[in-house]
Amino acid sequence: VDRNEAALRELPGDIRSEVADTTDPAVPAALMAGIAKDIGPPAVLVNTIGAFELGDALAVTPDAFRRMMDVNAAAALWLSQAVAPHMRQRGGGAIVHVTARPALEPTPGMVAYSLSKAALVHLIRILDVELRPGGIRVNAVAPQLLDTAANRAVFPPEAMAHAVTPEVIAGLIAFLVSEAADPVSGAILPAYGG
Repeated sequence: VDRNEAALRELPGDIRSEVADTTDPAVPAALMAGIAKDIGPPAVLVNTIGAFELGDALAVTPDAFRRMMDVNAAAALWLSQAVAPHMRQRGGGAIVHVTARPALEPTPGMVAYSLSKAALVHLIRILDVELRPGGIRVNAVAPQLLDTAANRAVFPPEAMAHAVTPEVIAGLIAFLVSEAADPVSGAILPAYGG
């Protein structure tokens, strides 16, 4: 699910994709209901939806702050709300959200992003407490910097030297949703690079 239709076209053809804006609280419930109807209750939710904007605390605008909160925190809440009843119906499941190191450590120059990802971390911990009794595990991966073309265009080479590839993050997510991670819930797994 992405609001960027062009990005979804890059996925392999056998992956079902939906163009939708998950910052709209009504959208995730309809998406999950459609998935449950078509293929059964979801066992896994992986939320990689996110946005990034620079801006220090004295210069951040209300629009930038709301945008970061809507994309990085609110979408995670709406998606979790939408999938949890279906996971309870099937007897459990696994949810993994992607947060970031600035959520856990003060980082200058990115206040709205950091606050939105910190809100996501707290949401993950609340969801863990509320959903674990129903067999739903909630965890997160927290990269510092991803090695993507977009980031290579913005960040200096010395910062990118420690970036983690999306494939590494995908491997960590695959572990967190696997049976091997059954005892793990409420974890924020750091993926800060070398």
